[in-house]
Amino acid sequence: MAASIDSVLTTDQLPVVVIGAGPIGLAAAAHLVERGLEPLVLETGPVAGSAVREWSHVQLFSRWGELTDPAAEKLLAPTGWTRPDGAAYPTGGDWAEQYLQPLAGVLSDKVRYGVTVTGIARTGRDRIVDAGRGEQPFTVHIQSADGREERLTARAVIDASGTWSVPSPMGADGLPALGEKTSADRIAYRVPDLNVPAVRARYAGRRTAVVGSGASAFTALALLADLAKENDGTHVVWILRRGIGASTYGGGEADQLPARGALGLRAKAAVDAGHASAATGFRTQAVEREGDQLVLVAEDGRRLEPVDEVIVLTGLRPDLSFLSEVRLGLDERLQAPTALAPLIDPNVHSCGTVYPHGVNELSHPEQGVYLVGMKSYGRAPTFLAMTGYEQVRSITAAIAGDQEAAERVELTLPESGVCGGAGLFDEPENAEQSGGGCCAAPATLQIGIRAPTASSGGC
Repeated sequence: MAASIDSVLTTDQLPVVVIGAGPIGLAAAAHLVERGLEPLVLETGPVAGSAVREWSHVQLFSRWGELTDPAAEKLLAPTGWTRPDGAAYPTGGDWAEQYLQPLAGVLSDKVRYGVTVTGIARTGRDRIVDAGRGEQPFTVHIQSADGREERLTARAVIDASGTWSVPSPMGADGLPALGEKTSADRIAYRVPDLNVPAVRARYAGRRTAVVGSGASAFTALALLADLAKENDGTHVVWILRRGIGASTYGGGEADQLPARGALGLRAKAAVDAGHASAATGFRTQAVEREGDQLVLVAEDGRRLEPVDEVIVLTGLRPDLSFLSEVRLGLDERLQAPTALAPLIDPNVHSCGTVYPHGVNELSHPEQGVYLVGMKSYGRAPTFLAMTGYEQVRSITAAIAGDQEAAERVELTLPESGVCGGAGLFDEPENAEQSGGGCCAAPATLQIGIRAPTASSGGC
């Protein structure tokens, strides 16, 4: 258990605080146990994998074989746990129930639920003070669900809290569009679970705008297209900041990830069938109320026809608010560790081309504090679960004083690439590559047999 701020324990006797009981946080705890170190995992939600459970209906791109950590499997083995079929694609719910919850069960009282980390600092030192800083343990401020506050001390902090709690807004400049906050009752930031009757009723027979161009947007398009087949009047308006081109739907059969390629083609089929129209080159500036509906307004003044609902799927970003008193070295664009940022830049890399990395790339000016998993990637969407497991293996080795193991790469990614993330897809063998240029001039168009040809140009 964690010691109070007044503990007489030496720093080396203190626990390592791990923030988040998701896949990477629990893997970090497993590696710490393997190293003979004491972890304390702090989870905001009531169960392990609380964030993963919020997209329990969505299927991953990664197979089971890429979603379990070796140290975690060693902890689970004595319990009779059976590893799922390595070739199968689980849903978020499968991942949580069949792996994360059993792993948290083995860790037992090393995991605390219903506690939120509100601040991290060096004991008795704000971020300005240099004197004696490196010799002080970390103070971790937490708040329980009932509002009770507590201070813990730790020898190191591994922040695996992810980015799920901070979805990016609709505005093209990275800030909420005018009127976005006041229209919150009609705007969602998650892929809808249409198996829930109330959610299904929210979108059935209505016009819904889907803002975004990644896998989550593809998933929402595909799900709403299926709903449109069963409910007249259901239609999707797909809001894209760029044009329609070859890269819009992924690589089809040439995609590094067969599941991702098939998902893109599923989205393409939705628009080709007329269940969706697209507004391309549309950079949202404002959301206006028009009776019971919403009107999206672009920076260039274009106004779309009113919609009943909006689903914003424009990415996620890290919550850095509780880290304000520790000295982080973050890239100015991605908000990822400075040495890691060039390796994960989404303008250059997909998740399959990110080189395995560890403590050297994840260290900060404040020694002993690490951002791992999705949070380490900042705003980059290219995170891979296997890479996260390698991160925490390296970091825990460093905390244990085994620098040779910390700097050794123990992960080899397949050349085809594999990704952790959400997706909904048909069988990969049905995939076919889409064609066209990468960009198009701003336009509002119906995509189908008579769709205009995309113009070519640099992206």
